Amino acid sequence: MSESPYLSGWRYRAVVLSVVGSAIAYLGFSLWGGWHAVSQAVGKVGVVGILVALLLSSCNYGLRFLRWQTYLRVLGHPVAWQPSLNIYLAGFALTTTPGKAGEALRGVLLKRWGVPYPQSFAAFVSERLSDLLAVVLLTLFGLSLYPDARPMIVVGISLVLIGLLILSQRRLLERLASAIAPQGGKLIGLARQLIQVLIAAQRCHRLSLLIGLTALSVVAWSAEALAFHWILNWMGADIELTFAVFVYALAMLAGAISFMPGGLGGAEAVMVGLLVWKGMSSADAIAATVLIRLATLWFAVGIGAVMLLKLKSAHALDPQITGQAAE
Repeated sequence: MSESPYLSGWRYRAVVLSVVGSAIAYLGFSLWGGWHAVSQAVGKVGVVGILVALLLSSCNYGLRFLRWQTYLRVLGHPVAWQPSLNIYLAGFALTTTPGKAGEALRGVLLKRWGVPYPQSFAAFVSERLSDLLAVVLLTLFGLSLYPDARPMIVVGISLVLIGLLILSQRRLLERLASAIAPQGGKLIGLARQLIQVLIAAQRCHRLSLLIGLTALSVVAWSAEALAFHWILNWMGADIELTFAVFVYALAMLAGAISFMPGGLGGAEAVMVGLLVWKGMSSADAIAATVLIRLATLWFAVGIGAVMLLKLKSAHALDPQITGQAAE
């Protein structure tokens, strides 16, 4: 079977422009905050501190990959860990797409390994719901410290409950699927595929599985929150762990709700605003925010870009799949 590189033409250029545009915007945010303050923060944190933060971020990615493997196994399509890890990490290259929707690229990459699109997208949807639930739980951990944030928490909880409620109605989804005409336009076809994805995702949300994987997700995101706390302390800020976890989780929730690429803008605004409210100078708050986002979001994007280039150079996709992706 001959193979060809992943994606081509204007869609590939659009993906690249999305990532580059997000990176330029973030560079502008860093410069606006004062590059001198950022460089000073790097000096205070030190090489060891930065490596520790990157290690904790890697723990986050590793635990989420274990969750991903569990979803694929439950959906009846286990994939060997090495190619699955390569594909999972490659998805991080598109984390800066709105709502992280670009990470659904994994479904295209997994098609070659016999995973149908509905199942891979079901795993993707389950991932997003699990992340959202974990972040909401971490935010509730420190909610009493900042009561004004309750409306945003309510929105997050509502989204999670709505998602879980829809997933629990298997008979309703099956009736909707059977009611949709087998032939129709693109919109009808999209609705049919979405329902099939939701039906498949139900298998990932049995109570016993939900509890275990939610705990795993909480630990994964706590690792990055801990890195944020340590960075603040290394910079000389007197910020307690509870508040640091709260700030980081609330920022991730704000970024998710904003549906901006990678949560850019919303997450940073929450972090900077709460740190300034806590007594940090605006320059130090921006510097700490830039550092933790470089060690988490942009570290993931960098790893994903390297892995995506590796898969592309290895011609990892079947030409038929590449054609489907470009359609």
